[in-house]
Amino acid sequence: MKRLIILLSAVTIMSACKQTDENIITRSDIKLESDVMTPEALWAMGRIGSYAVSPDGQKVAYQVSYYSVEEDRSNTVIYLKTIDQEEAEPTLLGLGSSPTWLDDNTIAYSREGEVWRMNTRGKARKQLTQTDGQVEGFLFSPDQKRLVLVKQVPYHGVIQENPSDLPKATGRLVTDLMYRHWDHYVESIPHPFVLNLETGEEKDILEGEPFECPMEPFGGIEQLAWSPDSKKIAYTMRAKTGLEMSISTDSDIFLYDVESDESTNLCKPADYEEPRTDPTKTLATQPVNAPENLKNNVGYDQNPQFSPDGRYVAWTSMERNGYEADRMRLCIHDLEQGTKQYVTETFDSNVDAFSWASDSKTLYFLGVWHATENLYRTDLEGNVKQLTGYQADFGNLQLIDDTHLLLERHDYMHPADLYLCTVADDTIADLKQVTRENEHILSQIAAGTSEARWIKTTTGEPMHYWIIKPPHFDPTKKYPTLLFCEGGPQSPVSQFWSYRWNFMIMAAQGYVIIAPNRHGLPGFGLQWQEEISGDWTGQCMQDYLAAIDDAAANLPYVDKDRMGAVGASFGGFSVYYLAGHHEGRFKCFIAHDGAFNLEAMYTETEENWFSNWEYDDAYWNPDQTERARKTYANSPHRFVDKWDTPILCIHGEKDYRINYTQGMSAFNAARMRGIEAQLLIFPDENHWVLHPQNGILWQRTYFQWLNRWLKPTQE
Repeated sequence: MKRLIILLSAVTIMSACKQTDENIITRSDIKLESDVMTPEALWAMGRIGSYAVSPDGQKVAYQVSYYSVEEDRSNTVIYLKTIDQEEAEPTLLGLGSSPTWLDDNTIAYSREGEVWRMNTRGKARKQLTQTDGQVEGFLFSPDQKRLVLVKQVPYHGVIQENPSDLPKATGRLVTDLMYRHWDHYVESIPHPFVLNLETGEEKDILEGEPFECPMEPFGGIEQLAWSPDSKKIAYTMRAKTGLEMSISTDSDIFLYDVESDESTNLCKPADYEEPRTDPTKTLATQPVNAPENLKNNVGYDQNPQFSPDGRYVAWTSMERNGYEADRMRLCIHDLEQGTKQYVTETFDSNVDAFSWASDSKTLYFLGVWHATENLYRTDLEGNVKQLTGYQADFGNLQLIDDTHLLLERHDYMHPADLYLCTVADDTIADLKQVTRENEHILSQIAAGTSEARWIKTTTGEPMHYWIIKPPHFDPTKKYPTLLFCEGGPQSPVSQFWSYRWNFMIMAAQGYVIIAPNRHGLPGFGLQWQEEISGDWTGQCMQDYLAAIDDAAANLPYVDKDRMGAVGASFGGFSVYYLAGHHEGRFKCFIAHDGAFNLEAMYTETEENWFSNWEYDDAYWNPDQTERARKTYANSPHRFVDKWDTPILCIHGEKDYRINYTQGMSAFNAARMRGIEAQLLIFPDENHWVLHPQNGILWQRTYFQWLNRWLKPTQE
C-alpha cells in the first residue's frame, strides 16, 4: 500500500481554499507536486453552473461552486465576464446563484433563499423578497412587474401531521405511497407563487392543490416560463398524488392566466379520462407513436418555453406513461390554432435542452448521437440539421443573436467551461472558449486520451465503446483495465465529466478504461435503447463481456490478467450480476448504489413506475409475464453461490431510489460466502456523494481497493 499513500499525498495544498473577510470560498490555489490527478485536485476545481447573457449580448454572468474539504462545505459565487475578451479575468461579484439580467447594468440573483439585485460591479445590492429564506427558484416577468417564486408549502396527504400535544414525537404515520422521494420524506411540496412587485401581493398559482410544481426531485425553475407579454405563465405539473403518482410519469403543461387566475391544460382535451390500470402491471405494451398517446401527451411533458412572438409554446415530451426513459421529443403547441406537432421526429434520440431563435420558427437543441452530445437545429416542419460534430458534450445553451449561441462544453479530460458558438451556413464557423475556470489546475496535470472503437455484439450489430488511456501512455506496456458499467439503465456513455465517476482520475492512476455503449443506451436509435427494458440480464450483459473480451484480445496494452468491473446504480446492478457470471475474467469488483435483490427493490423504491416498466410485473402476481419471470429469476442475489471474486460495495443510507439495504445485503452475502469484501456506507448521502470529505473518502477507498487487487506488486 505504500505506493497508494504516496499517490494520494502527492498534493501540497498551499491554501486549500482562499477565504475573504466574509469567509467566502473562492478559487483554490492548489499546487501539485506531480502531474498526477488526485482526489484533492478534483475537489479543488470550480464547478460552473447556471449562466445568463446580458441583453446587449456583450457580457455573461455565471455561477461557480467551490468546495472546502477542510471545512466540509461549499458556496456558490457569481462572476461577470465580457464574452469577446477571452484572456480577461472574470470579475467576482460575490456570493449568489442563478444570475438573471434585469438590464445591461443590473443582475438579479438568489442568496440564502431570497432574491436580490446588484449592479455589474457587485455594488448597490438590494433584497427584493422577504420570505425568511424560503425561495428555491425565481423568474421575472418580461415587464419586470411580477416575479414567480418557488417555495415549499406544507403537505400531509401521505404522511399525517403528528398531534400538537406530542411536539417531540419523531414517528411518521404513512397513509399512501410516494411518502418519500429521492432523499427526503414528503411533508412539504414546491408551489409557484406570483409576487406583484408593485403592490407586494402574492398568489399561490396552485393554492389548495396537493400537486408539485416544479416536480421533484430534480425539477427547477426551467419548468415554468412567462409569455412575452407577461400575461401568462406556462408551468409543468403532474396532477397526481399517492399511489397514482408513484406509478405514473404523466405530467402536463398548463397555461395560467395571471389576471383571471385560471389554468388550462395544453396537453389534454377537457374531456380526457385517464384509463385505469393495474398498478402492479407494466404499461410497456403501449405501441410507439400511438395516436391516443400523442394526442393526449400521457408521458413526461416538461420545461416549456414561449416563442419570442408569443404564438407557440415548446416543451420536451415523452410519449408513453410510466416510461421515464422514453425518447424525449420536442413538442410545439400553436396557441392560435390549438394544435400540436413534434419537430424532432427524424432525430432518433433525445432532446436534452433547447432554445427558440428570434424568428419564432427555428429552434436549437442539444442531443446525444453516437456517444457525443452536440448541437442541432430544427424548424416548425421538423427539418433537423446537425450543427456540430465534436468529440465532446455540450450542455445548456443560450441564444445571443441569430448567429451566436453560448454553450457549456466538457469532455473526459476537461470540466465544464463556456464557449461562444457562431453558426453560419448550417455549419459551425467558430467555437471560442470564453471561460477557463480550472486552467490553473489542468495546466499542472498530465491528461489521458480517449478514442472510439466499434465492434460486433453477439447479435451481429455494431457497438461503440470508448477507450480511455492513461497519461504518458506507453503502447509497449500492459495496463490494468476497468470495465465501466453505466447506470440509468438508459443514460448515455458520452463525453461526460463527473466529480466521482471521473475517467481522467482513473486513467491518471494508471488504468485503461473500457466504457461500452451497450444495448439500452440512447444515441443509437430508439430500438437499441429499448432493448434493455424487461431484459436487464440479457443482451446488455453480453455487450459488456463482448467489449472487455475484444479489448483483452485486440488491444495489446490491456492486461487480461488484471481486469476489474465497476459501476453505479444500474451499473452497480451490472457488477453484482457479473460477479456471478464473469467466468474468471475479473480480479475485483466495485458496485455503488446498485440493485442486488430485485424482488426486494420492487417495493423498496419510491418511484414504482420504474419497477413496473423495467421488471414488467410485480413478483407476487401468479400470472406474471415471461419477461417478469426472467427478470426475477436472474436477480443477482440468486447467483451468490457462484461469487468468487473480491468486491467493494458502496451505498448511501439516504438513497431512497435504491435502498441502502441492497448494498448491505450484497456485502453480507459476500462475507458469508468467505469472499474478500468491504462495505463503504454513508449515513448522510443519497444516490450520489455530495459532501467534500465523503467525496475524498470515496475516491481513496475506490483506488485502494483497485490497487490492492489489480496492482498487487506495487503495494
